[in-house]
Amino acid sequence: MDKKSFPQVIGVASGKGGAGKTTVSINLAVALGMRGHKVMLLDADLGMANAQIALGAHAPFNISHVLNGSKTLQEVLITTSQGVRLVPGASGLRDIAALDSGQIATMIHAFDSLDEPVDYLVVDVAAGIAPAVLEFMAACQRRFVVVCDQPSSIADAYGLIKVMSTEQSLDEIYLIPNMVGSAQEGRQLYRRLNDVCTRFLGISIRYLHAIEGDELVLQALRKYQSVLDYAPGSAASRDFRGLAEAVDQLPPIQSASGRMQFFMERMLHVSSSR
Repeated sequence: MDKKSFPQVIGVASGKGGAGKTTVSINLAVALGMRGHKVMLLDADLGMANAQIALGAHAPFNISHVLNGSKTLQEVLITTSQGVRLVPGASGLRDIAALDSGQIATMIHAFDSLDEPVDYLVVDVAAGIAPAVLEFMAACQRRFVVVCDQPSSIADAYGLIKVMSTEQSLDEIYLIPNMVGSAQEGRQLYRRLNDVCTRFLGISIRYLHAIEGDELVLQALRKYQSVLDYAPGSAASRDFRGLAEAVDQLPPIQSASGRMQFFMERMLHVSSSR
């Protein structure tokens, strides 16, 4: 069955801030778009709303307008210069950062009303293990945990993985080592964390690709661009293209999990039409 039957949904989170989660979300979305896919990016890091700034996009409305009922999801969607369809987050609204389950359900169900084609939805989720983070991650098909090779980042990534796997019974958890010295260092970081998960949690996390540390990423952010646009020949751009290729090679998940999920109606429609 074609991957485009319904969107593949990827949640991107980190145990703590500063791991580069939004940078990974943005550049993964752009890289998937460069591979010819129709990509949507949901800035669910509510209270920060960095994605539109980092992509140099101006959004007159955002997800808070969907939550208060003044706009539909279709009305707040914008297309960035890179061709990514962006659902902007709501910057600086403290109450948005502490959504309850009903509000999260409203956001997730809003995607059922969209009838445009979407191959991938990338969900940039807030850092930490707040209930809203876990509910968003549970609504995705795959979960990417961004980690740096620093003790606090590793400890917090492990904490997030532990809560998702043991308390939420979530699988399809992938580690994305970010800002590492080399591909080899990224794989070593993955092995270290996976060994701990295997030993203490009885689960194995997965590996796709690491992102090498690159000062051009920060320069790109200052220019309100993805690093793929700003410096296509950079090490980070090479790695984001590699990550997108690895994502593309994953087998599509074509069945509902029984949980509340993004694009649930499309999923059920595909399942019933088999």
